[in-house]
Amino acid sequence: MIDIHSHVLPGLDDGAATMEDAIAMAQAAASEGIATIIATPHHRNGVYDNPKSSVLSLAAELNDELKRRGIALTVLPGQEVRLHGDLLDGFHRHEVMTLADTPYILIEFPPDHVPKYAEQLLFDMQVNGLIPIIAHPERNAEIIEQPERLYQFVKRGALAQLTASSVTGHFGKKIKTFSFQLIEANLAHFIASDAHNITNRPFRLRAAYETVRKEFGTEALYYFRENAELLVRGQAVFRDEPKRVKKKKKFLGLF
Repeated sequence: MIDIHSHVLPGLDDGAATMEDAIAMAQAAASEGIATIIATPHHRNGVYDNPKSSVLSLAAELNDELKRRGIALTVLPGQEVRLHGDLLDGFHRHEVMTLADTPYILIEFPPDHVPKYAEQLLFDMQVNGLIPIIAHPERNAEIIEQPERLYQFVKRGALAQLTASSVTGHFGKKIKTFSFQLIEANLAHFIASDAHNITNRPFRLRAAYETVRKEFGTEALYYFRENAELLVRGQAVFRDEPKRVKKKKKFLGLF
């Protein structure tokens, strides 16, 4: 398996704090059957500031340590990039980086809203040859209330990545249900762990894929797994025509 979103690099953000924490996460990932993982520390979100150079050097250091210890896991460099007005300038200055040196870039919205300029900036990114992947939209308060926002982004070329723990229900029933609605509406293209540690924010990628298989069938399982493989190779991923999320009708005020 390939995990395209994780916070495994030590000491950069709210993920692994030390190299030993990173090694423990790597061992956990390998035990789940994950062979390749993209490290996506927060680039800059008001708390952390991790330019491309820092990510590259630390990813190389972690890979050397994994090889020394005989852990069968390859770490590729990337960032989780909070949407901001200077994003494209940062990309051209080689501070903002894509996932594994591909055209795909992982974009994070603030948790409680979608910036007003998001539609224009996502378009500008595509004009500049980038393919934006919206990270965990199922956990964004505005998208939960207005899924039309995500529909419009995907309709205009963006992709979306669900969190494994959302699919398995570890973030609550509401987020699990919404995740299923996004899958049904072809508004999700990847599932990734967003793992931060091995305790309260572990990988759960294998469990998420099994949940998808039970709920949507083997074809859906392969859809998500193959998209992660295509991404790492820098190739075009599968995407079906997006549909609007169907709102559940209330019945006599009981829901």
